[in-house]
Amino acid sequence: MSIRLPSLNGLRAFEAAARHMSFTLAALELNVTQTAISHQIRRLEAELGVALFLRLKDGLALSEQGRAYLPGVRSAFQALRHSTQQLLELRGNSVLTISTLVSFASKWLLPRLPDFQQTFPKIDVRISATTDLVDFRQGSIDAAIRYGRGDWNGLRADFLMADEIFPVCSPTMAGALDAPAALASHTLVQVSGVTADDWHAWLGAADQPAELATGPRLTFDLAMMAVQAAIDGQGVCIGRSTYVNDDLRAGRLVAPFALRLQDSLGFYLVTPHETADSKKLNALRKWLLQAARDSFV
Repeated sequence: MSIRLPSLNGLRAFEAAARHMSFTLAALELNVTQTAISHQIRRLEAELGVALFLRLKDGLALSEQGRAYLPGVRSAFQALRHSTQQLLELRGNSVLTISTLVSFASKWLLPRLPDFQQTFPKIDVRISATTDLVDFRQGSIDAAIRYGRGDWNGLRADFLMADEIFPVCSPTMAGALDAPAALASHTLVQVSGVTADDWHAWLGAADQPAELATGPRLTFDLAMMAVQAAIDGQGVCIGRSTYVNDDLRAGRLVAPFALRLQDSLGFYLVTPHETADSKKLNALRKWLLQAARDSFV
């Protein structure tokens, strides 16, 4: 005996509302009104003859039937997304859009992209360089490279690498930096935001007074600008290995001191669970992991 399937729109509304536990957020995701979500779910409940949600004073809760129904519905939509992704990848060139930080794109990713394109010539790479968090529900971004602890809820996060923190300067300035105390005579270059305390942390580890970090300074909001200032001889930059290792190898920068601090945060490849194992994301993940290992050799 065949079973008549309920409305696909109703199932989508149910899955989104159950994931968010909110009709409002489900409406935002599906680009419809909250009233439409409510009507679709009530129609679905009428088709099934059961109540899927409990409408409480302080919000929503799944009914016993809703909890039993949700895993199968969610699995079905994940299978549909995966099958659609595979179908699109069979059409030829597969577009891969990566969101990442501006400085990471400029100083680390872009110099290495030719190798990825040579290895995977059928993947059309697009880079979106931004500090904004990615909303994968909008569908325009496939993957993000982000800095943090890897604890982004509802997303897969693959660790790529963590930074070492240490001063760098131009080769012409290095001769005057025979000891950390000599930094008192130089302009310190730093980056604002989450890395603004790097100088304080390094000077403390080097047994130098914190006052050294309050002297003449150049502060930038992008690491790539701070690194370029150091290359141009404008001061001593508190560098991070991801952003300075290539310049150190090329001789554009030198590290005048041996002391390096290990950062507790790191860079991660972040992807939605439902598409994380697609062909193009598996290719990107494998390549990034190898490139990250090679960059610290």
